[in-house]
Amino acid sequence: MLGNYCRAYGYQRVNEGFRMQIGIVGLGRMGANIARRLMRHGHECVVFDANLDVSLALGREGATSSAALQDLVKRLKAPRAVWLMVPAGEPTAKAVNELGGLMAEGDTIIDGGNTFWKDDVARAKALKPRGIHYLDVGTSGGVWGLERGYCLMIGGDKDVVERLDPIFRALAPGAGDIEPTRHREGRDPRPGQGYLHAGPNGAGHFVKMIHNGIEYGLMQAYAEGFDILKHAADESLVPEHRLELNLADIAETWRRGSVITSWLLDLTAAALAEEVDLASYSGHVADSGEGRWTIQAAIEEAVPADVLSAALYTRFRSRQQHTFAEKILSAMRKGFGGHQEPGA
Repeated sequence: MLGNYCRAYGYQRVNEGFRMQIGIVGLGRMGANIARRLMRHGHECVVFDANLDVSLALGREGATSSAALQDLVKRLKAPRAVWLMVPAGEPTAKAVNELGGLMAEGDTIIDGGNTFWKDDVARAKALKPRGIHYLDVGTSGGVWGLERGYCLMIGGDKDVVERLDPIFRALAPGAGDIEPTRHREGRDPRPGQGYLHAGPNGAGHFVKMIHNGIEYGLMQAYAEGFDILKHAADESLVPEHRLELNLADIAETWRRGSVITSWLLDLTAAALAEEVDLASYSGHVADSGEGRWTIQAAIEEAVPADVLSAALYTRFRSRQQHTFAEKILSAMRKGFGGHQEPGA
């Protein structure tokens, strides 16, 4: 099916499938690198950002720059596909509404941001009478996605997802050097490449929402553990029970062979190696919304979520008083997503 579609619309074959054209709206930390990764894989990107200088700069790297959404849509060949990478909420709603008025039957709007999944359901329903497809794509990879690839969780119609598979395959990390999971023979091979058709509209961002809720819990566990290690030398302890521990070396040791090794631990080890007391971090930890939505979903489903709830509430508390644990959290957030503390 995919090959027939691509040949029908004149797409050329490249190393990983067919060369496709796509619009990218929003060229921030992730949007620009999404465009760069697609271009590296031979795809054509037509780009737009509210900051025209950013769009022009990416144009000098091989993309086709646009001055406005209307200009971007005109530069795309039907059936068009436009990937949105703008802040969730009103900015995304405005962009979807504007594109909905510019695009035509058979075109596709892809929301790669962190939209609340119920909004995806409503937007897909609103676009359906015009024959415009909508995909919600939970995108994980942060500022490292250009090199490492992006883990993608996709919601929407199966036919549309399969038609745009060359785009998703190019963005995904691929199998890499991770051992295949046993007993997956005969299953969908895409999860083994780092991307997934999760289900109908809303499913992609729902899965990403839970992903980020789990992320809160994992980060909190690391943060509290290193806080305990740091305070093992406190003067409040009896002298013979005080331990002067090297946190940077502990983190580095755990990265190899430990059951708790992870990318988050890699980022923690790097931060501690650079600045063991994390003095440049205040410990003010923001939350991006998915943690709250995850707890809301747990409440709606009557599912206990003790750890994830506690991790979210700790972020709230961090804005009033700060501990070393919060500095660890801030360091991890800066490491994977480039998130700066307020006022930084």
